[in-house]
Amino acid sequence: MKNKILAFGLLLLVGYSYAQQDAQFTQYMYNTISVNPAYAGSNVGASLFLLNRSQWVGIDGAPVTTNASIHTPINRSNVGLGLSIINDKIGPSDESTVAIDFSYTLLISDTYKLAFGLKASGNLLNIDFNKLNQYDQNDYSFETNVDNKFSPNVGVGLYLYSDKTYIGLSAPYLLETKHFDKYADVGTNSYIAQERLHYYLIAGHVFDLSTDLKFKPSFLLKTVEGAPLQFDISGNFLINEKFTAGVAYRWDIAVSALVGFQVSDSFFIGYGYDLETTKLANYNSGSHEIFLKYNFFNRFGKVISPRFF
Repeated sequence: MKNKILAFGLLLLVGYSYAQQDAQFTQYMYNTISVNPAYAGSNVGASLFLLNRSQWVGIDGAPVTTNASIHTPINRSNVGLGLSIINDKIGPSDESTVAIDFSYTLLISDTYKLAFGLKASGNLLNIDFNKLNQYDQNDYSFETNVDNKFSPNVGVGLYLYSDKTYIGLSAPYLLETKHFDKYADVGTNSYIAQERLHYYLIAGHVFDLSTDLKFKPSFLLKTVEGAPLQFDISGNFLINEKFTAGVAYRWDIAVSALVGFQVSDSFFIGYGYDLETTKLANYNSGSHEIFLKYNFFNRFGKVISPRFF
């Protein structure tokens, strides 16, 4: 691996010392529960989701994210429950978050529902400084690893949706937790990672262009203190209720190609490829994201056509 990339872990550490970012997903439209607890139970039956994202392939210590979630409505009630696990590895850090999601849904018109959501989560952070090339062996910041540092959190969300439209606003982690603060007793700010408050706004709509062709534009807006505003916009086509293809753009960062296939009424598989538009593109071969989604339809029936979100 190119020697010039060996400092990558240190650059990541600088980012951790200021504002820790949540994991990002290109195919957020299929993974709404990761950022909005009100999405729990919005499908007809239980839904299982598995995702793996390898970012900036070719760079040592680049982010690798694994996400697994399941959510379901509770019988015919207005309550939905969900469980999600996210593991995010970046350079010397290995972070895992387990969350339980609760939603309560109100029917506000003949076509629209409004869901309120709560998220309760626990985070485990590990940082192994031995994985870094340390240029200053006397730097106290690297003398002690962070081992299984636990921090709880809570989040909230709103999700308004119909069969063809959705819009959601959420803050999945309300507590700004300092994961490591060894020298706090002497008045020195030495924390390595701090959770900052993230706000998410998501929306999308499905247009019926013909009996065999649907089009869904969608966007995600994320804002967090200490990091640039992130704006993702995408457009997907659904052809013959089976094949999905589209493109996405992450503002000033990357362009993406998205494809998916409805293998059966229950099973959907998708893939996304990101190409950097920054100077970082000179040092990596892009980012890969693959996911599997499986719907367990209940005895009350199943959707007439595949869900686009």
